[in-house]
Amino acid sequence: MKFGLMQEFIATEDTMAYDVNGKQIETTENGYLESLDDWDRDVAEAIAAAEGLSLTQDHWDVIEYLRDAYINNNGEQPNNRAILKTMQDKWSGRKVDNKTLFDLYPGNPSKQAGKIAGLPESMRKGGY
Repeated sequence: MKFGLMQEFIATEDTMAYDVNGKQIETTENGYLESLDDWDRDVAEAIAAAEGLSLTQDHWDVIEYLRDAYINNNGEQPNNRAILKTMQDKWSGRKVDNKTLFDLYPGNPSKQAGKIAGLPESMRKGGY
């Protein structure tokens, strides 16, 4: 986490928000950002912290892939299988399987990583 980053997750009966560097970022009732434009790396760190995660380069690789797919492919939100295939290619020379992804994102890789990436909540059922 970047030194000096001020973050907090605020939940009330009517609203949920992340407080990042003094700016309140509005979310849905499930903690997904209301606006894709509110996302930056500090916001991602705040969401990850609220999810109990500390982001590593492997986390960022998945986040960047999901954001690229969504922004540059008409709102595509890759499922776990697509993430796995892409990360196997990106992280060549090491074993990458479902356990690898679930170790990074125990709350379901496609959904939890998508949330941290600032994407809308996926309504798809399951990871495949």
